[in-house]
Amino acid sequence: MKNKTSLSHDEVMVKKLRERPRFAAEYLKAALEDTDEPEVLLIALRHIAEARGGLAKIAKAAGIQRESLYRALSAHGNPRLSTIVGVMKAVGLRLTVETAHPVRS
Repeated sequence: MKNKTSLSHDEVMVKKLRERPRFAAEYLKAALEDTDEPEVLLIALRHIAEARGGLAKIAKAAGIQRESLYRALSAHGNPRLSTIVGVMKAVGLRLTVETAHPVRS
């Protein structure tokens, strides 16, 4: 009997994002909504970058040093907004803003 090789959650997400590129926007949107855990956004963006060719490729496309991108997208990273926007652009996504609650007239 063969041993089943298990995949980590990170590997499963990267595979899913690679197979379904449109899923990336919904995945990132859900991560942005998790305001109690801001590192969730960084991890999600890292998964998307890995699925879109790897961090080295995305760093080059975003004009960011590879090592800096690894640090910025770690669970304890603290990236600049320009880094997030650059990575988003490099992976084919963009940030948008909407009201959190219905606005009264």
